[in-house]
Amino acid sequence: MTEHLLDTLNAAVDAVVAALADCRDWGPTGMKDGQFGFDLAADAAATGVLREAGLKVLSEESGLEPGDGPVAVLDPVDGSTNASRGIQYFATSICVVDGEGPLAAVVHDHGIGERFEAERGGGARCDGKTLQPSGPRPLAECVVGVNGWPPRRGGWAQYRTLGAAALELCAVAAGRLDGYLDFSVGGLGSWDYLGGLLVCAETGVEAHDGLGRDLVVLDHQSRRYPVAAPPPLAAELLAVWGSLTGD
Repeated sequence: MTEHLLDTLNAAVDAVVAALADCRDWGPTGMKDGQFGFDLAADAAATGVLREAGLKVLSEESGLEPGDGPVAVLDPVDGSTNASRGIQYFATSICVVDGEGPLAAVVHDHGIGERFEAERGGGARCDGKTLQPSGPRPLAECVVGVNGWPPRRGGWAQYRTLGAAALELCAVAAGRLDGYLDFSVGGLGSWDYLGGLLVCAETGVEAHDGLGRDLVVLDHQSRRYPVAAPPPLAAELLAVWGSLTGD
């Protein structure tokens, strides 16, 4: 089943790649803050493929569709601000969620063309190569990805604010970053992180909401603060998040 789903998700991402190549509207839509013409073009391309495959869609751009069965949680362009400014660090992220949680995911890096895949119980890969997170190291030697503005330094060696949560979570799964923390105002929607969450989970990387809530939510209003790293660093970063935010 997951093999078939991955085929569908890859086809949806391929449709987005083609739509962005043909898109001429890279300016703001004026309909929603932070939304651009390419967001809508990518959304239409992906949702068309997903719906044809019989999947219900929860998209950042077009909301949650009615119906039963597995849900394809879609961020057509994760890192829209980067894309609008010509910064080549943005992605398309799709994660199918069933009654047991994330089932299959594809995250495509439009900047360099890498594609991450994961299936529940089947591991995670980047362009077909099995992923391996970084080995244990002290927090003081870690390079972490951060979204938003940390109130103060958290004890890590360095941090990066790259602007695309799905790719940053995949970077943790690939060992490029040692961890990830979200300090954004209001938190992230599930479309921002669920694809990367499954990629992380299938490499042994732990992910938690800073406030201890379930990260798997399927509505358009809920927001979360993902914190991710391999154990035992995950617990340490979660404690750092709490100490920096006061929660």
